[in-house]
Amino acid sequence: MMKVGESAPEFTASDRERKNISLQDFNHQWLVLYFYPKDNTPGCTTEAIEFTDKLSQFQALNAQIIGISPDSIIAHGKFIDKYNLQISLLSDPEHQIAESYGVWQLKKFMGKEYMGIVRSTFLINPAGKIARIWSNVRVKNHVDTVLNQLKIESEF
Repeated sequence: MMKVGESAPEFTASDRERKNISLQDFNHQWLVLYFYPKDNTPGCTTEAIEFTDKLSQFQALNAQIIGISPDSIIAHGKFIDKYNLQISLLSDPEHQIAESYGVWQLKKFMGKEYMGIVRSTFLINPAGKIARIWSNVRVKNHVDTVLNQLKIESEF
């Protein structure tokens, strides 16, 4: 698992337009990088909508928001259109980015074990360092928590 103060692992992944997005594209600004299990599920939908609703407040603090899941570019496109999402969603079908951030883990559900995304959010500062980590995120109030932390962090 990543630690606060470490350099964020570099990544490159495609968005819905098949444009490659990399960590280095966000040099000199804050990045909220959040990992979620699956498009169109209740918690993931709520989280994406809430990040979209607060996007202008994040941008006012020089921050961008990127969501990453193993879903395909096509699935992301449908998810974005269905809920009019304004945040970028990147596809990580081989879960390489999730593994590099330590969020691809063994999970249990109804007695079954499987590998999957542990919902997590990373606040990355303009120097590319991890400023804050939220693991095993519960969606309720999470976006406000991240926004409030960004306000604190960006004052320094």
